[in-house]
Amino acid sequence: MGAYQTIAARAEAEVVEKKSRFIAQLAPAATEEAALAFLEAVRTEHAQARHNVYAYIVRSADGAAERVRYSDDGEPSGTSGMPTLQVLQHAGLADIICVTTRYFGGTLLGTGGLVRAYSAAAQAAIDAAQVVTISSCADVSLHIPYALYEQVQRLAGTLGAQIIDSAFADDVSLTLRILADEGDEVVARFVESTRGQARIEVSQPFEAPFCKEAL
Repeated sequence: MGAYQTIAARAEAEVVEKKSRFIAQLAPAATEEAALAFLEAVRTEHAQARHNVYAYIVRSADGAAERVRYSDDGEPSGTSGMPTLQVLQHAGLADIICVTTRYFGGTLLGTGGLVRAYSAAAQAAIDAAQVVTISSCADVSLHIPYALYEQVQRLAGTLGAQIIDSAFADDVSLTLRILADEGDEVVARFVESTRGQARIEVSQPFEAPFCKEAL
């Protein structure tokens, strides 16, 4: 599966247009069930609101396709759900839902005004969120003598590996996160660098946030 972008955690932003409040809430959603559960939670939270517009993009289990849904929730057709979806798509996000709650301020905004307000609210929520890249990763466990610790640290940085755990006992135990398709190359480099003194184990691939930043 290829890398994709989503958000690390829920985010919220509000836009006010002619006294109407547009409260956009984003949440990561790895499944359609998770997206719909978040939608229901927002509807419950804002049960007095006139509209809870939503759009979501959820990848299939194999990452080959996407489940895309949106709703205007009573707003004029094409003024809210689709503009919200387009903001998510333009940002390149997946496994995500945006629900925008509108509290009417007494003044009609017209179709153009609604499109602008819903789009602005969704974009403001994205701007408030932490966007992360999800990649197919693997964890590499290394057990090395203390004398090799600094050398392995430097090599990990050169390879763009993330040190996510370390323990110091009779020897040094390190857990590094790498891109799964680089596993063979990374292991070979550590074997060469440590002249076979490292004990190395590589996990099965899994999806996790990862941004490679080689030194």
